[in-house]
Amino acid sequence: MPVPLYQAKAEFFRTLGHPARIRVLELLSEKPRPVHELLAAIEIEASNLSQQLSVLRRSGLVTQRREGGEVIYSLAVPEVRDLLSAARGILRAQIADQSGLVDELSRGMNR
Repeated sequence: MPVPLYQAKAEFFRTLGHPARIRVLELLSEKPRPVHELLAAIEIEASNLSQQLSVLRRSGLVTQRREGGEVIYSLAVPEVRDLLSAARGILRAQIADQSGLVDELSRGMNR
């Protein structure tokens, strides 16, 4: 029996549910990068980055290739850029709503 779409979506979002994975995807949205650049930008242990990259590879979101002595990672699914952009828009809207609430609370305290 096939997996229902909502379950597949939940699994997809679980894959994104680690800050290092999100950061890797953000960096790869800009351009393909070698591992040493990812390490420098994310500032986590190499073994942890390797584990997170493995999760992203297994999910089909990133690919790797060897170039000389380096492993270069890139996005396998360009739509990830759109997803990250949508997430920023949602967060921006939430922050704006919260900012409005803070302003309203501040005005109420001065009464």
